[in-house]
Amino acid sequence: MNILLSNDDGFIAPGINILRDKLSEFANVTTIAPDRDRSGASNSLTLDAPLRITERGKQFYSVNGTPTDCVHLALTGLYEGDEPDIVISGINAGANMGDDVIYSGTVAAAMEGRNLGLPAIAVSIASFTPKHFESAAKVVVNLLKKLPSLGLTAEDHAATILNVNVPDLPYEKIKGFQTTRLGKRHKAEPVIRSKDPRGDEIFWVGPVGEEADAGEGTDFYAIQKGYISVTPIHIDLTRYSAIDATKDWLGADK
Repeated sequence: MNILLSNDDGFIAPGINILRDKLSEFANVTTIAPDRDRSGASNSLTLDAPLRITERGKQFYSVNGTPTDCVHLALTGLYEGDEPDIVISGINAGANMGDDVIYSGTVAAAMEGRNLGLPAIAVSIASFTPKHFESAAKVVVNLLKKLPSLGLTAEDHAATILNVNVPDLPYEKIKGFQTTRLGKRHKAEPVIRSKDPRGDEIFWVGPVGEEADAGEGTDFYAIQKGYISVTPIHIDLTRYSAIDATKDWLGADK
C-alpha cells in the first residue's frame, strides 16, 4: 500500500511522526507537512508566493505552505510514478468535530486528496495535550484493514472522506467505533481585545462555541461516551433540498 501522509500541526508534531512510524511497518509512506503549525488554515492555497520543499528524511518533506498546499504539491508535482492509494491527514492534537471541520487544516488536507481523486482519512485525537497518540495510530491501522470491505460503490468510495476522532484513552479502554454525523456548536465566543506593547489595539480570535447539537448519533456524543467517531463527509456543499424553492424564487420575478 502507498500512503500520502500530511497534517496541519507541522512536520515536527508528535502525531504525524508516531503515525508515520506505525504506517511504515506495513506500507510505503510519503510524508509531506507544513514547516510550522498551520492549524485553522482550512482549504487555503498559497497563490501569492512560491512554495519551497525541504527534505527532512527518507520520503519525508516539509513545505512553507498550508496543509492543502502540501497535498496539492505532492499529488501534482512530487509523485513521478504511481500515485498513492490513499491520503491520510493527522494525527491532529485536538478534536475536529461538528463545525470545526469548516476551519480544520487536518480535514482540508484530506479534502485536497479527495479533490484530486483519492480516498482520504482525517484523524484527530480529542485532546490538545494528548497522552495516547498510539491509540489513534492503531485506530488508523484498523480502519485501513477494514477499507476493502467498506460497502460503497467505487465512485462513492473515492468521493468519501472519513473524519475520524479518537478519545484520548489507552486503546483497551476505548469502547469501540460509532458511525456518526457532524454535531453543531453554539456561536463562537467574541474576539478578545487587547493592546500591543505600543498601546495599539489588537484582537485575538475567541474560543469556539460550546456544543449545541451533541446528542446521540453525533461525533460529540461518541467521544463523550468513549467511542471512536467515524463520520463520512464529502466536498459537495450544495443544499439539494433548497434547489426547487430557489428555482421558484428566481423564476417568480423575471
